[in-house]
Amino acid sequence: MSYNNVTPTKKNYILAAARLLTGLLFVFSGLIKANDPVGFGYKLQEYFLVFNLDVLNPYTTGIAIFICGLEIIFGVLLLVGIYPIMVSWGLLLMILFFTFLTFYSAFFEVVTSCGCFGDAIPLTPWESFGKDLVLLLFILVIFYYRRQIKPLFKESFNQGLVLISTVVISMAIGIYTANYLPFVDFLPYKKGANIPALMSLPAGAQLDEFAYEYKLKNTVSGEEKSVSDKVYLSEKIWEDSTWAIQGEPTSRLVKAGYKIPISDLLIFDEAGTDYTKELIENPYYNFIIVAQDLNQVQVKELLKINDITAKIATDYNLRAVLLTSSSAQDAGFLSDQLGLIFEIFYADAVPLKSMVRANPGIILMKDGVIINKWHYHNFPSLTELEKKYFNKDK
Repeated sequence: MSYNNVTPTKKNYILAAARLLTGLLFVFSGLIKANDPVGFGYKLQEYFLVFNLDVLNPYTTGIAIFICGLEIIFGVLLLVGIYPIMVSWGLLLMILFFTFLTFYSAFFEVVTSCGCFGDAIPLTPWESFGKDLVLLLFILVIFYYRRQIKPLFKESFNQGLVLISTVVISMAIGIYTANYLPFVDFLPYKKGANIPALMSLPAGAQLDEFAYEYKLKNTVSGEEKSVSDKVYLSEKIWEDSTWAIQGEPTSRLVKAGYKIPISDLLIFDEAGTDYTKELIENPYYNFIIVAQDLNQVQVKELLKINDITAKIATDYNLRAVLLTSSSAQDAGFLSDQLGLIFEIFYADAVPLKSMVRANPGIILMKDGVIINKWHYHNFPSLTELEKKYFNKDK
């Protein structure tokens, strides 16, 4: 392939624009997902399920950290112009893979959101596919002109230093957030959130607006036609007994309305009694220990949380709840074996994964508001908890 018979100025402008947009987008996308690699790992599990790769589920967080880091690395190296051949090949292979995944998800409707920008910017599969097509165009430009990319740093030592620094920093971000919660929480259960308010429809909020279509058949002439619900009513077709509705009407979303941020949280006890309202509206301090999967829970950390909670529960009117999606048999067995003081309640795994990205994770609530939340790695000591939250209410 020849690169010498073209106008340098024009090509440089095209290349510069493609490099800038692609580099920034890859860095942004990588950082957004590295902010919450556990959540991105949950999205990867959906893809693994589609392609029968469930064997990889235990490694999803590690895979997520690697993918996020790789995006950041490719983006930074593209922007500074070092290792252009390696980077252009890496970008091309990565975007071809992503484009295939988003098209497959959109066409076969197997994954409802690609997770390209985490929970910060949810995209539908078709939106993700369109985004990948635009990126593919930019990357093809970069690949075609890859030998014209000039590095900002010509010395090999400086280039190596940039590469090593970028690799270390990009991977460290994901490792840190996987172990100490995201820097920025984009989920409904973030610090300061009023859970009862997020579970209800605000006054005056508009719901989804649908249009309905009826299939009609004339019992006399045999004519068939389809009409909207508005036409059906405005033309009073319903008064004409010769027209009969065939089957059920089909619906089409015309205008999306307000989406209740938390619509799937239901907390119940072993007998199935609903305790959602009682627990989330508790006017006093309460710990919600979220252990989505008790078979994978960090037992040592759960015991530490249990010991600290036991010391403050009686002194500060604190209610302590263990919330899990595991079976009542598993929960009861673990509680007896470890001597847990927590009341045990149950909920679906989906909202529990959104509550806190840890197993176990801890949420401190009061009067329906999330005061704070912690990964088990940075759960405060008894002294810190008393000093910051409980002494003033003693």
